[in-house]
Amino acid sequence: MVVIPPRANAVERSDTDASSRRDRHIAAITTDGRMKWQAATGYGKRSLVETAIGRPKALIRRRLRARSFGAQQSEVAIGCTVLNRMLACARPKFLRRIGTTP
Repeated sequence: MVVIPPRANAVERSDTDASSRRDRHIAAITTDGRMKWQAATGYGKRSLVETAIGRPKALIRRRLRARSFGAQQSEVAIGCTVLNRMLACARPKFLRRIGTTP
């Protein structure tokens, strides 16, 4: 489920259905506060994931910063190493058994 936080000055709409997701979020923020709403909807986890993905992307940019060709090669090698480590963290570890059936 996609969770988009309403603006800080958002108010419930009177012309729409009272059970709309946006109005429910606004009501929850009004009664419990924004921090409890974030914990209830899991919005804080999304923020942590976006931050974790943003760090390696800041290291690996669209353009190379180095000017000399040797330094550019080093920069690309470091970027590939960072990307491979990041992908290795998310790769599942399993052991394939050949010849056994459940």
